[in-house]
Amino acid sequence: MRSINTKELIPVIRGLCIQACQHLSANVTDALKDARRREESPLCREILDMLIENADYADKNNLACCQDTGMTVIFMEIGQEVCWEGEPLTEAVNEGVRQGYRDGYLRKSVVADPILRTNTGDNTPAVLHTEIIPGDRVTITVLPKGAGSENMSHLSMLIPADGVAGIKKAVLDAVDYAGGKPCPPLVIGIGLGGTMDQAAVLSKKALRRDIGNRNPKPHLAELEEQLLKEINDSGIGALGMGGTVTALDVHIEAYPTHIACLPLAITFQCHACRHAQAQI
Repeated sequence: MRSINTKELIPVIRGLCIQACQHLSANVTDALKDARRREESPLCREILDMLIENADYADKNNLACCQDTGMTVIFMEIGQEVCWEGEPLTEAVNEGVRQGYRDGYLRKSVVADPILRTNTGDNTPAVLHTEIIPGDRVTITVLPKGAGSENMSHLSMLIPADGVAGIKKAVLDAVDYAGGKPCPPLVIGIGLGGTMDQAAVLSKKALRRDIGNRNPKPHLAELEEQLLKEINDSGIGALGMGGTVTALDVHIEAYPTHIACLPLAITFQCHACRHAQAQI
């Protein structure tokens, strides 16, 4: 067994919050530059130029690349040989978020109750997903999720008879309904299978994958490519202004499901596809 004191998580999560919000990865900025090269609309090319310039300015000046620094979604893959010591895990995680949003001068957007809506003042609590995996290491991914794109999330409880055609229709209908509201060009995470809640988590996990990295299962990789083409044929374009590139990529994650079920969850991510990862 490997013992880890939960206080070791605090500086790691602090740094990941700042990294994710201020510094878009080269994978994302390269995808935006590629979209700019492929874009046929002069107006959308101008928009993409501004998005690329904004990301570069934020990176060089250690500023948030978007004013909506999101609700902090954290994935932790915990080796089964890890033994935690110290304060409760969730308390350490939230302290890391608290310090990151304070020290990074990031907007605090979390309210303590969905009806009473009093701001917590420190962007906590985070949404924490844990998974037990083999080994003695812990992989932490911080994924700030802004409300503009999150509000366009979609869940469909399809039936098996709907098949691939039904999946494609549900996704394309959701994209059409969303229009420019989630700030395209988008990265779209799709969760298929499991139960309603599992599909939703899968759709979030899908956003962690690098743009251009296909699902290892050929039939899902093919569906990703088909959806990407059809979404880009929609003509929604950057910020909904009409253009060639509406999505930078589509990522599908799947899980076994019941013989009578076909859950489908869609998570929209804006052009600022923010996430940062570390391992301890």
